[in-house]
Amino acid sequence: MLARHKDISNSDDMIDVRDVIARFEALQDDLEGFEDKSGSEYDELSDEHTRLLTLLDDLKGYGGDEQWRGDRYPVTLIRDSYFVEAMQELREEIGDFPNGVPSYYVIDWEATANNLRVDYSSVEFDGVTYWYR
Repeated sequence: MLARHKDISNSDDMIDVRDVIARFEALQDDLEGFEDKSGSEYDELSDEHTRLLTLLDDLKGYGGDEQWRGDRYPVTLIRDSYFVEAMQELREEIGDFPNGVPSYYVIDWEATANNLRVDYSSVEFDGVTYWYR
């Protein structure tokens, strides 16, 4: 495969949109360099390029901290199956909940994540739901 940059997969717990953009642009450059546009390598790169374009189109204009080609994009996408853990880490990181709480305290992180999910929007990437804000 010619394209450089991190592979983007729907099995990733978190996806950085800047990596998606970098991969998309590398694929675009590689596709333009093919003379024979009928080979399996071209088809594979073209399919990935199309999947990433679809993701970027779905995110385009919904705001965020990343600006690309005149539109704003959210930087971080969180896989649905990882959302509870991500919210727990985020809450502890920003100090909403102190680190090192004794294990006998019980926090319903799933309920907490569900409460926080109202501040997020979702996007499908290759059949998997990701959350962003």
